[in-house]
Amino acid sequence: MTATRHAERKIIAFAPRQLFDLVADVPRYPEFLPWCTAARVRRHEAPNVEIDEVAIGFGPFRETFVSRVVLASENPNELRIDTVGIEGPFRVLSSRWTFQPHDGGTMIDFSLEFEFRSRLLQHTVRMLFAEAVKRMVAAFEARAGQLYGKPNAPPVTPATQAR
Repeated sequence: MTATRHAERKIIAFAPRQLFDLVADVPRYPEFLPWCTAARVRRHEAPNVEIDEVAIGFGPFRETFVSRVVLASENPNELRIDTVGIEGPFRVLSSRWTFQPHDGGTMIDFSLEFEFRSRLLQHTVRMLFAEAVKRMVAAFEARAGQLYGKPNAPPVTPATQAR
């Protein structure tokens, strides 16, 4: 088996700090994130490092995993969240979010790599993966609208996105 990888880059019409705070607020994930049934911070290891537990469910599958999350927020122009799985059904789990200022709001870069220990689960999720990640990023964007109201930056058109 090989790990499944996905990367997505998108301009979202909210401030980098707003989006960073939204993604960093793991306990709120079940309120808006598809397939997330529970989430909590188990403990803080340092001011910017936490151990998070997330439960996901889709169809007959229910899994809980634990990740070490590093919240890099000292430099407002280099906001980043790095996650590495440390317990659960994954042989490999890592993700990175970066949030960079952009004329249209924030350029987010999201990358995810995972490999389930179970071949059946890996095969099932791989078939749905690209759509699932797009729905997940869209859920974060919709949540930003719920929390922060109307975007504070103009919407990005395909012409401005190519900059």
